[in-house]
Amino acid sequence: MKKATLSPQGGWTLLLPTLLGILLLSAGAARGKENVIVFHAGSLTVPLAAMEKAFEAAHPEIDILREAGGSTKLARMITELHKPADIMVSADYLVIDKALIPAYADWNIRFATNQLVLCYTPRSRFADEVRSDNWYEILARPGVVWGHSDPNLDPCGYRSLMVLQLAEKFYAKPGLYDRLIANRPEANVRPKSVELVSLLETGNMDFAWEYLSVAVQHGLQFVRLDAHINLSNSQLDDFYRQAAVEVTGSQPGTRVTEIGQSCTYGLTLVKGAPNAAGAVLFLEYLLSPEGGLKILESLGQPPLIPARVDSAQVRQQLPGNLGTLVEVSK
Repeated sequence: MKKATLSPQGGWTLLLPTLLGILLLSAGAARGKENVIVFHAGSLTVPLAAMEKAFEAAHPEIDILREAGGSTKLARMITELHKPADIMVSADYLVIDKALIPAYADWNIRFATNQLVLCYTPRSRFADEVRSDNWYEILARPGVVWGHSDPNLDPCGYRSLMVLQLAEKFYAKPGLYDRLIANRPEANVRPKSVELVSLLETGNMDFAWEYLSVAVQHGLQFVRLDAHINLSNSQLDDFYRQAAVEVTGSQPGTRVTEIGQSCTYGLTLVKGAPNAAGAVLFLEYLLSPEGGLKILESLGQPPLIPARVDSAQVRQQLPGNLGTLVEVSK
């Protein structure tokens, strides 16, 4: 029997309908997924990546699309540039209160804490000398390269400056803040704190201010500071309020003052969220003690269990099962 053969043209003609069918099915499957857009603080990149993976495994019909950045910058992307977003997760819960509520969000849930640490690597200048009681002396030494994130875009930036102000008061060293800032060129101020990690790892920076969770997640060495300085303890908020940093306001040409207080993270559902149903499901997972909050704790960031809202009225208006995952606490 003669073997059947196909010419190149004939083969493509026969295969074309099959290929088109596969492409159409793939496109249909992609269109069938619900994309949930999450704007989040850069310091949450590692834990949210882990949450995304676990959540999507349980909900293959939902695709979590994350965009990381400085919390203040992300809030402006929503309010000024009108970028579509379903969820906003901020390293400072007050960013949501000040920038999004009431026009762009209805409520705010506090779900985690953090603290500031001074990060370095074995190749950093004076790495073998730096301690919790002399770090400020080392940062003032000539030739030491240190930096922090932009206080106008990132809460870690203005919190870093607050740490320096509080250190001046706690150690009773007048002029300390000015001496330290004089040894930190503007080029060492980066848009978001996680950008500083690569500068440390490549040896282009000796020390950088980061959150404890970021230091743990990236395997950095770090100096722990006294609780009066590191913004970790809400019971010390009266002391922290002695620090104040002026930053750019939401309106062009305006300035606002950020007052020191303990590090508390917040999240919200953006008004008019294009994919609200999937967003609520993801938030329920994020706030679950056995879900997202467990991942946070495993990666060096203390969660608030249960998460907190300011009033019973706020708790009642939360969508889905979120009300069962929070408590009312000032």
